[in-house]
Parts: sequence; structure tokens; C-alpha cells
Amino acid sequence: MAFRAQRLARPLAAVTAAGGGAVFAVGPVAKCDDKDPIHAPRYPFWVKSIFHSHEIPSVRRGYEVYRQVCATCHSMKQLHFRHLVNFVLPEKRMKEIAAGFDVVDGPNDEGEMFTRPGILVDAFPSPYPNEEAARYANGGALPPDLSVYTTAKHEGVDYIMALLLGYRDPPAGIEARAGLYYNPYYPGGLIAMPNPLHSDGLVEYEDGTPCTKSQMAKDVVNFLCWAAEPAHDERKLVGLKAMSACFCGIFIVGFWYRSMWIGYKTRRIDFTKAVM
Repeated sequence: MAFRAQRLARPLAAVTAAGGGAVFAVGPVAKCDDKDPIHAPRYPFWVKSIFHSHEIPSVRRGYEVYRQVCATCHSMKQLHFRHLVNFVLPEKRMKEIAAGFDVVDGPNDEGEMFTRPGILVDAFPSPYPNEEAARYANGGALPPDLSVYTTAKHEGVDYIMALLLGYRDPPAGIEARAGLYYNPYYPGGLIAMPNPLHSDGLVEYEDGTPCTKSQMAKDVVNFLCWAAEPAHDERKLVGLKAMSACFCGIFIVGFWYRSMWIGYKTRRIDFTKAVM
């Protein structure tokens, strides 16, 4: 019986050794990320840090990119010209920009609507009068409003940056019909928006910054992030002050607690038998 078990153990050991050698001979396991869309890279935006604020020069440049490139299709209905005063641009400059738009107002004394130059209290004008006109001009796709887009999307800052820089030719096996463009960071891989930053030099920056595609993408993302949370810097500053006050209060209360109760906690009480 022992001899038969020994004869069976030898082939099994050989098979096991061969299988183990085959496993170790195979190269590293390839990882296939089948998420749709793929996750956007983590970009090192300055505003992400708890101790950093908005990069206002980049926000200022991003407004120029939005005004000259993005505003032809996308609206920002929740943002007014007055919101940018003394945060992004001086009041005089914002009045000049607002006056360059014609705003429908009224009714007047005769009950009719009229157009006038824009003022600071006006909202950013929409490129289309209604949703149907927007869909008709864009092949059935509705350009989203960008007022709070960075907070509405999951990790919106990274997503928009990757989307703007992610346009490329479709790979083999994927055909994009007319009016659609391949972008791996968009759900489904095909997006109706053409590449808005198709070349360098689309905007002339007033501060002389080189106008590359990546620079324009970074600046417009910073502007959209600021537009979604204009009070971001003040809120973060108040939070840091509150945290500092809490830490100081904890130290003071801890010192008081220890000095107040140390006499009671280290006291020794001995009981002796009463002498009659």
C-alpha cells in the first residue's frame, strides 16, 4: 500500500512543479480598465489644497477664454457681471464689457420690450433665446450651462480639463458619424461638441502669457471653478481661523482641566479605625 502511494505521488509532484513553473513564466498580469468613461487624471490645481486660494490671474485669463471661445455655445445664467467686479476685473473694465452686450428689457411706458446696453446687474447673456434654438443649432445636443458645472460633475475640475485636452482620432473599430467627435473622457466616447481649443493662439492674453491649448484649458477651468464658488477663499479662510481657534481652545481647556483636578486625582485618603 505504501509502495502504491509513493508511485502516485511522483507524477502528481511533477505536474504540480510544471504548473508552478508555467505560472511564474507568464509575464505581469495586464490590467483592463473597462470603465466608461475612463477616470480623468489628477491634475495639480492650486485651489485643491486646503491652504491655497483661487489663482486670480488664471481666473482672469480664463474669463477671456470663456468670453471669446466658450460663450458662443454655453451659457452661465447664474453669474452676473457684478460678481466679477474687484474679484476678477476692475469695475470700470467690467462696465465696458457689460456695455458691449445688448440686453432685452421692458416693458416701457408703451408696453413694448426694448434693447439697451448691458449694465453690471445683468446676468451673462445666453447665446440662444431658448432650449429648442440651442438644440437646433447643435444638431440636437443641448450645450450645458456652466454656472456650477465644476461642482455638478464628479471631480469636475479634473473632468473638464481632461475633456478639453482629450480630443483625438477614433481608434480602429469605432466610427464617428457626422457631427460627433471622439473623446475617451466623455460617456460613450463620442461627443457632439467639436474641439473648442483646436489650436494655440485662440485668445490674446493681456498679461502676455503664451496662449497654448493646455494653458487655455487650465485657465478656463480655474474660471469655472471660481464661478461655481465665488466665496471659496473667504469660506476656506474662516474655516482655517475656526480650526485654529478650536486648537487653542482645546489646549487652554486641557491645561485648566489638568491644573484644576490634579489635586483631587492625586489625593490619597486613608481610613483608620476610630479610637474610642
